[in-house]
Amino acid sequence: MATELSRIRNFSIIAHIDHGKSTLADRLIQRTGGLTEREMSSQVLDNMDIEKERGITIKAQTVRLDWKGPDGLDYVLNLMDTPGHVDFAYEVSRSLAACEGALLVVDAAQGVEAQTLANVYQSIEHDHEIVPVINKIDLPSAEPEKVRHEIEEVIGIDASNAVLASAKSGIGIDEILNAVCERIPAPKGDPDAPLKAMLVDSWYDPYLGVVILVRVMDGTIRKGQQVKFMQSGTTHLIDRVGCFRPKIENLSDLGPGEIGFITAQIKEVAQARVGDTLTDAKKPAAEPLAGFKEVQPVVFCGLFPVDANDFEKLRESISKLRLNDASFSFEMETSAALGFGFRCGFLGLLHLEIIQERLMREYDLDLITTAPSVVYQIELTHGGGHIELHNPADMPEPNKIESIAEPWIRAVIYVPDEYLGSILKLCQDRRGIQQNLTYVGGRAQVTYELPLNEVVFDFYDRLKSLSKGYASFDYEQIGYRDGDLVKMGILVNEEPVDALSMIVHRSTAEVRGRGMVERLKELIPRHLFKIPIQAAIGGKVIARETISAMRKDVTAKCYGGDATRKRKLLEKQKKGKAKMREYGSVSIPQEAFIAALRMGEE
Repeated sequence: MATELSRIRNFSIIAHIDHGKSTLADRLIQRTGGLTEREMSSQVLDNMDIEKERGITIKAQTVRLDWKGPDGLDYVLNLMDTPGHVDFAYEVSRSLAACEGALLVVDAAQGVEAQTLANVYQSIEHDHEIVPVINKIDLPSAEPEKVRHEIEEVIGIDASNAVLASAKSGIGIDEILNAVCERIPAPKGDPDAPLKAMLVDSWYDPYLGVVILVRVMDGTIRKGQQVKFMQSGTTHLIDRVGCFRPKIENLSDLGPGEIGFITAQIKEVAQARVGDTLTDAKKPAAEPLAGFKEVQPVVFCGLFPVDANDFEKLRESISKLRLNDASFSFEMETSAALGFGFRCGFLGLLHLEIIQERLMREYDLDLITTAPSVVYQIELTHGGGHIELHNPADMPEPNKIESIAEPWIRAVIYVPDEYLGSILKLCQDRRGIQQNLTYVGGRAQVTYELPLNEVVFDFYDRLKSLSKGYASFDYEQIGYRDGDLVKMGILVNEEPVDALSMIVHRSTAEVRGRGMVERLKELIPRHLFKIPIQAAIGGKVIARETISAMRKDVTAKCYGGDATRKRKLLEKQKKGKAKMREYGSVSIPQEAFIAALRMGEE
């Protein structure tokens, strides 16, 4: 039986990484009796090991809680625990679209940070009622009044009635639950209208197939009903309807305003795309819900097994991971240096790191990752149309290229005043264009437009090390712009090494090239002949280092007699070395590749 609309509250938790979002979710579940003390574990809703270890949320999760409100009535609270990281911004936007309100959790010691802002603005766009929660008030460095003032000043929402809480020690949990009942509006919806439900998230379960998280807007979704996915055009028969408390509870139906899950014998997550609209196959809705978009990979890199025999295992593992995460793409590629592997597309750097770590951990693979690159749009000469370039090795000849456009982002950086100078220099070095600089309390808020190509390498690491970890960073894509971009190739013993080629801006090519050849000189072992290492753009060498030959003393056995005997032997050796250099191949060890492709570029 569907719950009465006026008693339902759908809300999400918005916070920067590490401000206590998952801990607060744990406390709310515990307080409402969702799980007993014995069943509780920390970060209940983060069910991947990586999520628990890093303290980040990767997949959106939902849980249904029962609570007796301050007016004595029983309420049903649907909590959506959303990812906080920019790579998952689209998932966050769908989760927010499924709610009517949000708890804005801000750390009482750290104040408002970049991601908090990005997600709050999304929440405001969805017309949410926002309840500020100042968390960790029991810390010795907590300054709740300062943070209250910061929320009002930076975000522009009234924080006079913000709830003071500490999720860890359980302070203020009842007040938060009461505030949700009192201040967040009830959902709207017509139970008799044609079915309209939004697909909020989907994941693969080995027993149930694809599990789909839905928020019903109008109509009712029932077991045994034939539903149609309006964007992908497929129809499926629902075989299970339920909700999470956080344990699975089977229900007969889900009414308007309710959030729950369905299964429909779907085999691949790719068929159930986030943001799609579900409707009744026999009595469909006139039009789908707004806001759907295809998720496009932004960052590409090659994944190769260290041991070539593991290629089939890698293929199998990537296919299994893809069952659970439809937002990354992969296709096979070969490299002269690294053998067979896959070219994979990701939503961002954190996404890349997570997929890579999961392949290594869950499937026990040793991987080499090539330098990450972004998608370039190349306009060809003589009306040859335009192509999208994912792999620098596939770049056409320079005379066939009319122009190259690269993706740009708008980055908002929060940084304490004393580190501002070095952060501004970092952004200038990365071809950034400063848009804005304002002060919030003792911190600067800098807005820059930057090419994504300059950010994917090691921008985040440099930002954190220059600011001793205090800077926070958030970005959004703002489209493509033409740039003076060139392909820089690395030649070892005059042979190009395709895995090390990259696309760089002409102004930074020399510095990048010099850094790469110097590092390779350290990494490639000496051979019996001289090895030149060059960085080149087209036919022009821009940086060069030479690894000197190992010297074998051929004159050791030559004692006494005329000096010409020694010279004769040395001449013979010289000819041998020239011949060896011509026909000898340079073996570059795998460790050298791995070290050369490390993110730390400068």
